[in-house]
Amino acid sequence: MIIIDYKDSRPIYEQVVEKFKLLILKGVLSQDEKMPSVRSLAVDLSINPNTIQRAYAQLESQGYIYTVKGKGNFVSDRTQLLADYKEEIRSQLQEVCRLAASIGMSRDEFIGLIEDWRGL
Repeated sequence: MIIIDYKDSRPIYEQVVEKFKLLILKGVLSQDEKMPSVRSLAVDLSINPNTIQRAYAQLESQGYIYTVKGKGNFVSDRTQLLADYKEEIRSQLQEVCRLAASIGMSRDEFIGLIEDWRGL
């Protein structure tokens, strides 16, 4: 489910957070689905349980998961999360558009880049 890239310069907990966010946003993990326990995921990934606990804490603070005392961690409803994530991407894209315009990139050049990307 999750593979850690040890060549990635980001801390391991950030990689875990990012991978779970994408799994939730894509719908691979369903609403109210139980997350792997901290201990079992740490064993599966061969990393310290504190790293998983930190990742889960961040996911919870961002609203991707919720905790039920004594039961574990569960996936939140992705509807609003997906809308928020799309808005974040839209905002980043607007910034890229401004940057492209500031260096004189034409609208056609920019759209050409997007069309090339869509073909991937």
